[in-house]
Amino acid sequence: MDETDRDQIHAGLRVRQEADVSGISDVRHRADLLTRPLRLTVFQLALPVLLQNFLSFCVGFFDTFLSGRIDASATSAIGVAAYVGWLASLLFSLVSVGTTALVARHWGAAKFDDANRVTNCSVRLAAIVGLLGFAGLYAAAPLVVDLLHIEGSLRDVVVNYLRVDSAGHLFYCLSLAGAAALRGTGDMRTPMCVIGMVNVLNVIVSTLLVYGPGPLPAMGVNGIVLGTLAAKVTGGLIMVLLLARGVSGLRLRFDRTGFDRTTVRRILRIGVPAAVDGSFTWVGQFLFLMIIARLSGGRFEGAVFAAHVIGVQLEGLTYLLAAAWGHASSTLVGQSLGASNDSRAFHAGHEAAKQGALLGAVITLGFFVGAGSLYSLMHNDPDVAEIGVPAFRMLAFFQVPLILLIVHTMSLHGAGDTRYPLAITTLGLGFVRLPLAYILGIELGYGLMGAWVGMCADLAVRAVLMAGRYQRKRWLKTTV
Repeated sequence: MDETDRDQIHAGLRVRQEADVSGISDVRHRADLLTRPLRLTVFQLALPVLLQNFLSFCVGFFDTFLSGRIDASATSAIGVAAYVGWLASLLFSLVSVGTTALVARHWGAAKFDDANRVTNCSVRLAAIVGLLGFAGLYAAAPLVVDLLHIEGSLRDVVVNYLRVDSAGHLFYCLSLAGAAALRGTGDMRTPMCVIGMVNVLNVIVSTLLVYGPGPLPAMGVNGIVLGTLAAKVTGGLIMVLLLARGVSGLRLRFDRTGFDRTTVRRILRIGVPAAVDGSFTWVGQFLFLMIIARLSGGRFEGAVFAAHVIGVQLEGLTYLLAAAWGHASSTLVGQSLGASNDSRAFHAGHEAAKQGALLGAVITLGFFVGAGSLYSLMHNDPDVAEIGVPAFRMLAFFQVPLILLIVHTMSLHGAGDTRYPLAITTLGLGFVRLPLAYILGIELGYGLMGAWVGMCADLAVRAVLMAGRYQRKRWLKTTV
């Protein structure tokens, strides 16, 4: 730490010492985050998020496992709902990304009243967005199913599943908004506990409703979606109740009606590009999935798609890790900028990227060496392994670029810079991944390997461009 850094930190501490007495504990906590060794701070912030993400990952697999004990239609419903749920979470970043960036800025500057104002606006805005999301997804459920060419009795099962699941998105949006505000203060443990508890509840309730022990009726696939709905409703209510009582210095004030229009505009100015970015990502992935679906043929009919699905599921572990270190970086970047410590903000993102890259190297080795065993474990068809293993070993070498891309993107989001990542996403998906995947995979006949070359090229290009944006430091002057 050089002399300039020390001067900036001491100046920030002097500002905090002038805060009112009611914020003393919050001041000390924030001073801790802004003065502790950066390496340890990043790791300690990332670990709870990693555990939370892993629990969510396991619950998704458990729901798929339960559906496999019922019938194929149940598994199809789970798969479509998971894809639509991913879209919903991306759209809800309209609120969550701006909330974290603004709360972190105010918290780092010891402006606790302003942080609370953002939190109150965010939760109210989340309720509106969640309600709109519920209405939109409920109405669009038949259209989604028709686009996927799901017909017959299966169509009714999937439409019903999507509509019941959509009701939970209202409460899920509240959970995301509350978690985003808490992460802005540096509190990663409360969201972990709430969402972790909700995931456990999902497993218990879904299992009971599927099998119907004792007086409970066995509800089959309806039991899975009702368990998920119960968990989302419970999570949203718990998050609101915690904030109403006050947690980590944040508190909801129900006597403050209406919106602070300036705060809402600030949240949306950051959040809208992030939500559009997420929507473009979803559409790009959907189109890429359509390319993969066209690759099946000959004796490998169906095996190409299965090999792709397995590879994407396994790569989900990398996403969990990258998101955890990305959240840690986003919080530290925002708070450091709020404390006028640009140097610590810049180095926070680098430290998170470095730690993520080191773990990514371990994942690369595991994926490359264990590709054959992983595919044998996930599928019994030897054709799936024959197609998937070589492509997956190539994909293994792009796990570090994937982590760097996600961490740097979330670091920029923490600073409130969401427009540049949107431009990079559009460029990578629209002009690199999809054209290359189509040309190499379909036109030139290289199959899954060719399509994944397009995917890997996209990751590499976006990782380099995002790192370049980060390195140039223009984002340090982003106005939020």
